[in-house]
This record gives sequence, structure tokens and C-alpha cells, in this order.
Amino acid sequence: MISSKELLLSIKEMRESQREERRESQKEFQKEMKEARKETDKKFQETAEQMKETDRKLDRIGKMVGGMSNNLGDVAEEFFYNTISSNPTLAGVKYNFTDKNITRKYSDIEDEFDIVLVNGKDVAVIETKYKAHDSDLDRLLNKKQKNFKLLYPEYKKYHHHFGLATFHINDDLKNRALENGVIVLQRKGNIIETTVPK
Repeated sequence: MISSKELLLSIKEMRESQREERRESQKEFQKEMKEARKETDKKFQETAEQMKETDRKLDRIGKMVGGMSNNLGDVAEEFFYNTISSNPTLAGVKYNFTDKNITRKYSDIEDEFDIVLVNGKDVAVIETKYKAHDSDLDRLLNKKQKNFKLLYPEYKKYHHHFGLATFHINDDLKNRALENGVIVLQRKGNIIETTVPK
């Protein structure tokens, strides 16, 4: 038979053993949690690196697309400038001077005008686009006309003509432009100039 002293000692040892098991279990749990946090941090770091790489790729794609768009715009601008400057007549009006990409700033207003034609009494401002959109016409009507008149007061007494030169314009937009007094210039046929080396 077990004495009460031995029983108390046995209970005490059992409690101590249980406490030790709990401490070991807690240590093991904390160790597992620490490793899980490390693994989670590693995954977050990998994800962050992947997101940075994706951002870099998207930036490169954005620059490429923007570059292509700018290149197409440059092609349209050069085509229309060369064509108009070789025969500076627009809607039956003959011009003496042709300028391209002129920029002027006054106070907080600054604007660029793609092609500007001038004679003694008329001034024509042409906005060039590879493909014309509604927003291009709206910008010409609501911003470019107003800004030109503010930035170039020396042409105040001239007849102002505004045009939209484009390789492509849909019929609805073309009609809307014409209804608003905007001259529409489009490429027609294959106009090619051959330059022969001397």
C-alpha cells in the first residue's frame, strides 16, 4: 500500500512532469511558429520581388506602347507638314508661311500647335493625329482654339481657320468636325516623294 506521503510525492512528480511537457510543447509550438513566420516572410519577400519585376515589365511595355504611339504621331505630323508645306494652300486659301511644332507660353497657359500656316490676313492651325478620336476634336474646339487666340494676339484681326489632319477618321467624327467649322485633312492615295542621291 502507498503511503500518503508517497502519494503526495507521486502527484507532485506527475504535476511537475505535466508542467515540463507543457513547457516543451510551448517551446516546440513557438519554434514551429517562428519557422512558419520565417517561411511566410520569405514568401512575402518573394511576392514583393515578383511584383517589382512585374511593375518593371509593365513600365517597359508602357514605354514601348507610348513610343509606338509617338512614332505614329510623328509619321502623321511629318507627312502632313511635308505635304502642306510643298503646296501651302488650304481650303482654297494660299499661305506664305508654314511652321510646325510651335510652342508658346504666357502666364500659366502653354500650348503646342502642330502646323500653323500664315498669310497677310489668314492663319490656320492644324492638329495632326495618326487616328482621330472624339477627344482630339473636343481638345481642338475647346482648348486649342482658345489658347491660340490668347497666346498669339498678333493674329487677332486675322481670319482663323482650324483643321484636323489624320490618316483615319470615322464618318461621325468627320461630320461633327465639319459641322463645327473644322477643316478635315486626310491622306488620299499613295503620295510618294523619291529623293535621289546626288
